[in-house]
Amino acid sequence: MKIGLVSDSLAHLPVDEVIKTAAELKLDCIEFATGNWSTAPHLNLEKLLSSTYARAELKSRLDDNGLTLSALNANGNPMHPGETGKIHSDCLYKTLELANLLGVENVITMSGLPGAPGDSYPNWIVTSWPPETQTILKHQWEVAEGYWGKTAEAARTYGVKICIELHGQQLAYNLPTFLQLREITGDVVGLNFDPSHIMWMGGDPLAFIRQAGSMIYHVHAKDTFIDTVNRATATALDNRPMTQSRERSWSYVTLGYGQTEPWWNAFCYHLAHFASPDLTLSIEHEDMNLSRMEGVIKSVNLLKRTATIEKSDYLLPAI
Repeated sequence: MKIGLVSDSLAHLPVDEVIKTAAELKLDCIEFATGNWSTAPHLNLEKLLSSTYARAELKSRLDDNGLTLSALNANGNPMHPGETGKIHSDCLYKTLELANLLGVENVITMSGLPGAPGDSYPNWIVTSWPPETQTILKHQWEVAEGYWGKTAEAARTYGVKICIELHGQQLAYNLPTFLQLREITGDVVGLNFDPSHIMWMGGDPLAFIRQAGSMIYHVHAKDTFIDTVNRATATALDNRPMTQSRERSWSYVTLGYGQTEPWWNAFCYHLAHFASPDLTLSIEHEDMNLSRMEGVIKSVNLLKRTATIEKSDYLLPAI
């Protein structure tokens, strides 16, 4: 396995400092955001698309520090029914093109979410009742079939894989909905598996890995703290701001502050055994109670103890 960093985890630092920090922490790679829900503080998408020199300079900076690019991240809602959808889709397509030019295998995004017919905003359906929920879902999957069929073909043309990150307020947010999306796209689309999202929605990331297996193409290493007292009355569907962590039923935290280190041992072992031993674990820091640098350092240290770094050299005994 490789250990990497989502560059937005250190969004307060200039790109040279992010690269220097990753090298000093002896990481293998960096995942850079290109836009949409990120301000993309470290990459200029348009400049990199238009300038051979800019692309060569970026790769040289990484090479000089012993780093590679694990992925480009264009997380957004490309199926938003308003103008946002067009903007986010344009960024995603440009990111696919840039990945091709940079020789990057993975582009991370979310499935997106349409609204009901005539809506101006997305509409996340999480129940089967009242009856209109099924009418809305039928429309949303018709939108998805058109959009993702075309986008999957673009990814094939560019020789790039799309890694869908499952999340609430997205059409694909769990394994059944991802499989429904993959029926449209084929295997050019896989998963960017972030266990923290599965945790807060009430799922089991370890069971998820066993079922998803080789459909996992890339991983975000992020943890979630479940406040069982708050959750008992607020439930998992807590829409209060993340800044209200004392009142919320769950919060994103630094690795090891939600799940114990033995759990992360099991997580990494499950990935190596059921998915692939060659996956990248890209650290995503979103803990509001620790500094970004401290959170990243603590997460790196934990993963260096729990990830399966070396390839197996076990040989079956001769019979």
